[in-house]
Amino acid sequence: MTAPADSERSPSPTSERSLRVWDLPVRVVHWGLVVCLAGSWWTAENEDWERHLLFGYGALGLVVFRVAWGMVGSETARFRSFVRGPAAVLAHLRELARPGPLPAHPGHNPAGALAVILLLLLVGVQTLSGLFLSGGDLLVVEAPLSGWVGTYVTRWLGDVHEWGFTLLQAVVALHIVAALGYAVLKRRNLIVPMLTGRDADLQGPAPSMAPLSRAIVLGALVAAGVWALVRFA
Repeated sequence: MTAPADSERSPSPTSERSLRVWDLPVRVVHWGLVVCLAGSWWTAENEDWERHLLFGYGALGLVVFRVAWGMVGSETARFRSFVRGPAAVLAHLRELARPGPLPAHPGHNPAGALAVILLLLLVGVQTLSGLFLSGGDLLVVEAPLSGWVGTYVTRWLGDVHEWGFTLLQAVVALHIVAALGYAVLKRRNLIVPMLTGRDADLQGPAPSMAPLSRAIVLGALVAAGVWALVRFA
């Protein structure tokens, strides 16, 4: 009988100094969205609309991939492992209000889970609304689906796109402040693990990781879908 693949083994205790908590796909999506959002802002400020669309396509692909990876990816990437109800969120907020360091656990905490869902939702709205904008609205180039809706809907989506990005900036700023607050007030560094994939504060069984080949296949399918949308719409 052959030994099971690493991704299919049950989590087992580890003696390593740190645990692997974030897989490469989750980290690529996280920092890829940082690049795409920054690029979208910069190109909009400089009215470079062709590159603005490219950053939008990138963000769309990353969001679609992350939603899919949240169903078939690694243990800490799956929505069912970190999305919790209001009671868990309130309990976590009460825990934050207590003095002293915050106990470490793998994956997103209940408050972080809300941030993940909200950011994915907002970026999704931004990218989808941007697909319908046309040259008389925010852009001077035609988005792929600009001819699919009438003038009234296009203008309404333009308002959604413009105000949505303002809201998205506010949520991103709050996300950054929260991460810094965890580090300073609760002695929990959430940024380094998202860079390295490992968390030195964790002990016990390591979360199971999905094979990278699954992410590559999924990423290729998502990229092909976005390309087909842009090319043939």
